[in-house]
Amino acid sequence: MRCRLKARMGRSRCITQSRGKPVHTGKSGSVSAQGGKAMFEDAPVNTGAVGWPDPDSAYFAVRRMQTKLHRWAIEDSGRRFGDLFNLIYDPAFLVAAWERVSTNKGAKTAGIDKATAAMIETWVGVETFLEQIRNSLKSGEFRPVEVRQVMIPKGNSGKLRKLGIPTVADRVVQASLKLVLEPIFEADFKPCSYGFRPNRRAHDAISEIHLLGTSGYHWVLECDIKACFDEIGHTALMDHLRRRIKDKRICSTVKAFLKSGLLTELGSKEETQTGTPQGGILSPLLANIALSALDEYFDQQWCREMGNDGQRRQRRNKGLGNWRLVRYCDDFVLMVFGERRHAEVLREEVSAVLAPLGLRLAPEKTQVVHIDEGFTFLGFDIRRMRKRGTSKHYVYTKPSTKAVQSIKDKVKVKTYRSTRYQDLGELIADVNRSLAGWANYFRHGVSKATFSAVDSFVWGRLMRWTRAKYAGKTRLSMKELRRRFCDQGWRFAYKGVVFAGASSVEVTRYRYRGRNIPTPWTTRPATAVTGS
Repeated sequence: MRCRLKARMGRSRCITQSRGKPVHTGKSGSVSAQGGKAMFEDAPVNTGAVGWPDPDSAYFAVRRMQTKLHRWAIEDSGRRFGDLFNLIYDPAFLVAAWERVSTNKGAKTAGIDKATAAMIETWVGVETFLEQIRNSLKSGEFRPVEVRQVMIPKGNSGKLRKLGIPTVADRVVQASLKLVLEPIFEADFKPCSYGFRPNRRAHDAISEIHLLGTSGYHWVLECDIKACFDEIGHTALMDHLRRRIKDKRICSTVKAFLKSGLLTELGSKEETQTGTPQGGILSPLLANIALSALDEYFDQQWCREMGNDGQRRQRRNKGLGNWRLVRYCDDFVLMVFGERRHAEVLREEVSAVLAPLGLRLAPEKTQVVHIDEGFTFLGFDIRRMRKRGTSKHYVYTKPSTKAVQSIKDKVKVKTYRSTRYQDLGELIADVNRSLAGWANYFRHGVSKATFSAVDSFVWGRLMRWTRAKYAGKTRLSMKELRRRFCDQGWRFAYKGVVFAGASSVEVTRYRYRGRNIPTPWTTRPATAVTGS
C-alpha cells in the first residue's frame, strides 16, 4: 500500500493502490461505474463492486459529482432529487468521507464503541472498515448508535455545554451524507448566511456589518437562539429537507441520526426528541437547512419591499425603516436604517419565524443597541467612533474583551508551575503557536495595540516562569535573565527558538468580497478569446 498526500484534503491515510473506474452519473444522481456515458434519469442503479480509489482520485470524482448536483439544483429551483442514496455508499464518497474524518482533530476521540480512527486503521484496516460500512448501507442494515455526550466548558463563563461524539462509523456516513447534500442546498442558501458554509467565513459577516454600519444602518438587533442545536424541531427540519430530497432512504438515514439518542457521562440512555447533537459532522448543515427559513423570510421581505434605492427612499419618507440580516449559524444581527422602534418591532417578527422550528430567542443575549454604543459579534467588538484628531466617525472592529481574556487564560494554563518540567524552548514554541492562531483570526481589525498588550502580558508570564524554573540556589536576577535567555533586547530566545508573539502577525484590512460569494462548485464561464 502507498499513502498519497493531498494538500486539499489534509494528511491522507493508506487506502489502496488500486484505482476504481471513474464515477458517472445521470441527472437523478444515480451512479454508474461502467463505461463513459451518463445514465438516463430513470435508468436502474449499477451497484456492482468496484475497487477502492486512492484519496486523490476520490477527491476529484466527488468534486465532479458535487459540481453536477450543484448545477442541477441551480438550474431548477423546484427540483427534488431522487436516487441519491447510492452515492452515499459509493467508494469515492466513502474514501473522501474517511479522509475528512481521519484527518480531523476529533479523530483522536472515540464514541460509545471506544474506537478511534487510528485504532481502526491499525487493527481493522481502512479498506475492510469502509467495505463493512458500504455493505451495511447497501443492504439497508445500517443503524446509527447512540452519541456519547460529554460536557465541556462554555468559554470563560463557568457554564457547560453539551457535545455529542458519534462513533467513527457514524461520522463516516455523516460525512458522506454531507458531501451529497451540501452542494444541493448551497444552491438555495441565501447570501446573508455565513456560518459553516464552504468558501465563507466569519470575516465576511464582519465586513458585511462594517459596510452596513458605514451606510446608515446604525441600529442593531443583536440576537442569539437559545440552545439552537438542542431544540430544533425534527418535523420542521425534515420538512425543509424534503423540499429538495425525495429519496426516502436519504431522509430515513438523516432521521435515524436525529433519533439515535444519547449516552450520558453517567451511562444512562436518553432519547432525542428534538435537536441535532452538537459535534456531529452533519449537524451544522442540518442547522443551516432549518434556519434557512429565517434567511428566506427576510430575503423575501427585502426583495419585495426594499430591493432598490427608490423603495428604500419611499419607506424612509413614510417613517418606515429598512433592515438587513447577517447570520452566522445561530448568532445573527439585524442592521436597521431607521429608529430604535423599528429594531424593537423586529424582535417579534424573528420570534414568529423561529417558533415553527421549535426555537426561541435567548432574552439575556437579545438586545437593541446603537452602533455608537457598540456590540460584540463573533469575537469582535464593533463600534462607531470619532477618528482621533478629526470630526469624522468610522466603524471600528477590534478583539473583544472576552476574546483577549481567552488567550490570556490559555497562556496562563501553559505557564502554570506544574509545566516547569518542560524546556523553555518547548514552552516558547507552544505559546507562539497559540498566539499566532489567535492573532491570525483577529488581524483584520484595529488590533495592533491589542496585540502589543497581549505580548506584554505573555512576556511577564514567561519571565516569571523562567525565573522560577532556573533560579537554582540563588534567585535569578533580571540582569542574568537577559544575559542567558534573551537575544535582542529583552526578547526571549532559547536554543534557536525565539518568542514571536501576536505582534509578529501583520494587521491587514480584510477585502470585502460582496454578498454573492461563489461556492467551490460554481463553474466559471469560459473566457472569450479576442483577436488582436
